[in-house]
Formats: sequence, structure tokens, C-alpha cells
Amino acid sequence: MINLAHPVGIPARLEDITADWLTQIMQSRYPGIVVEGLEEVFLRNSHTTKYQVRLTLNDVGKAAGIPENVCLKANWSHSMDSQGICRLEARFYEDFRQLVEFPAPRSFFAAFAPREDSGQGLVVMEDLSIEGGHFGISTDHMGVEEAARAVASLAKIHGAFWDSPLLHAAAADWLPVSMATPVDAQQLHMMYSFAQANHVKPEYQAFLPGWIKGDLSRLHTVFDALIDFAQTKEQGPWCLVHGDSHQGNSYLRPDGERVWLDWQLVRKGRPIRDFTYFILGALTIEERRANDRDLLRHYRRCLVETGAQGVPDDETLWEYYRRWPPYAMQAWIANMDEWGQKGLHIVERIFVAGEDLGTVEALGVTF
Repeated sequence: MINLAHPVGIPARLEDITADWLTQIMQSRYPGIVVEGLEEVFLRNSHTTKYQVRLTLNDVGKAAGIPENVCLKANWSHSMDSQGICRLEARFYEDFRQLVEFPAPRSFFAAFAPREDSGQGLVVMEDLSIEGGHFGISTDHMGVEEAARAVASLAKIHGAFWDSPLLHAAAADWLPVSMATPVDAQQLHMMYSFAQANHVKPEYQAFLPGWIKGDLSRLHTVFDALIDFAQTKEQGPWCLVHGDSHQGNSYLRPDGERVWLDWQLVRKGRPIRDFTYFILGALTIEERRANDRDLLRHYRRCLVETGAQGVPDDETLWEYYRRWPPYAMQAWIANMDEWGQKGLHIVERIFVAGEDLGTVEALGVTF
């Protein structure tokens, strides 16, 4: 693994991102490269920054296969504390993505700030917007056939570093462990005020199950039970998990390949976290009821086909799947419409799934 801590720091201001600066920082990987020009194409600032630019490169840059159009991803928005997610994503691209063929965007350079508490990272990646594919929208209807293709791509992700020594190497000590890192375990506490605001709305009260309808704080109990399950009871080899696998974090290439974006919650974990979070949001209630067992079997077959050894059997994975809905519950009930995703129907799908699957009981919680 390569650990980058470039002597050229990542500027705090977007206006300091220049052709000269890119030339300096990329010399470590591409000796002799010169970025002769940098032209802004599109800028999107939210909790991270996606800066699409057109580069003019010298022959060294062209020979390295760096395209003219790239996307620079970092955090220059200053709109919120990024919780280190940009630094984490940069390390994923540098330490894992470059090693294998993988359903994630191609990257050409990644750097992160030497000081961990800065949270800043930069990835120079392909600009998917010019390819002609389709960016996923988390609240769109997907359908069962496309969901089957999507879980197959998740299986490729999980299989790529299945039980890999790289996950346990000292050089990967930056990689958080699923549900053991505070960003996971404290997520409900951090977002609770938003969950409270939605919980009392009549449209939420109309479908929330009895155990939570009158007392949102019970979600803490259920979520804590999931944390305990993930840390002490869930078994099987470790793998790399995406951590935020709703369809809005994916892109469908024109050739039909689905790649996964926004690796800001990448984890060392076990795969059912990704499968459950994706399925509960992507399918309607009726589709999920009719197809989730088959899709889980299909996912497992695809994972085994990657060469993964020691994959839990179908029934064990089903029992794990039954226990994972609280992660999606706490994430989506805290989603505010004004953030750009009207997710009421997703919240309903998730809580109905919890009832169908007997999640609260499976986690050993009684009220």
C-alpha cells in the first residue's frame, strides 16, 4: 500500500486550485507531468465539493492516460464539518481502488492531508457526467431486475478484498471498523433532532409501527442492539464495505455496469450491511416481500463466484439481513426533505420491512 502525505498541502480555498498547484502535487506519481491549463466546467458544492474541470496536459500526462475531463473531489464548501469523510475517501482510492478492477470510478491521483484532524482529502477521478450514463437517485424506483444487477456489483466490491490481509495490515489502520467507529455508532445521537422533527409529522405517524409510534427514543434501544450484534455476534470473513449503499450513490454506465460512488463511509465490515441498506430503499414494499430471499441467494452466488471462501450460508445471511434494518431506520428517519431528497416513502419501506422481518424480536429487544 502507498501512504501519501504530500509536502504540498491541499489548499483551503477552491480559488487556489490552479494548474501550477496540480502540477506540483501530481509530480510524485507522474514525474515530468505538467498541467498546462485548467478550465472550470462545473462546480457543485454541498457537504463535499465536486469540481469538474478540463485539463490541458503535456505529453507525460497524456501518456499516463489521464483524460482531458476530470472531476476533483474534496471539501471546499465550508458548509459543514465533513467528519473526515474526504480524507477517508482519498485513502480508499489510493490504498484500495487502484489495486484491482472494481465497480467504482477510476481515479488518477489521490492525496490527503498529513494531519488526520484536518479531515481534508482530494481525489482526481474520471468525470462520469460526460459519459452519457445515469446517476442514481436514492428515491427513484429501480425495479427487481436492475436491483439484481446492482447486488451483483456489490458482490464484486465485497469479493475484491474478501478476507484480505490488506484489511488487517498496519498500513490500513486508518480504515474504520463497521459499527465500531463513532461515526456509525453515534449517528443516531448526532442526527436525533432531525429524527424528532419527522417523527411527530402525521404522515410519518401514519405508518410507523406501534413500538416507536409514541416513543422515538426506543429507536436508540433497537439501534444499540444492532451495534452489539455487529460487534459481537455477526460472523464470517471481513471485507471492504461501501457503508452508504443507497442507489443515489451509484452510477449506471452506458454499457450497463453499475459503479458505486461516494466512498466516504468505507469500512472494514461484513457484507450484509450494504445489501440490506440497498435493498430496503431500492424496492417497493411489494417487490421486497416477493423477492428479497431470491435476491439474497443471488447475491451470495455472485459473491462466491468472485472466489470468496467461507461465505455464510443462505439461512445465516437471511438471519443477518433480518437484523440490519435499524441502520437504515435511523439514517432515513432523520432525512429532511429540504436537503433535496423527499424520502417519506423510503422511510415507510424500511420500517415496514422491519415489521415483516421481525427485526426487533430478532435483535432480542422487547418493549
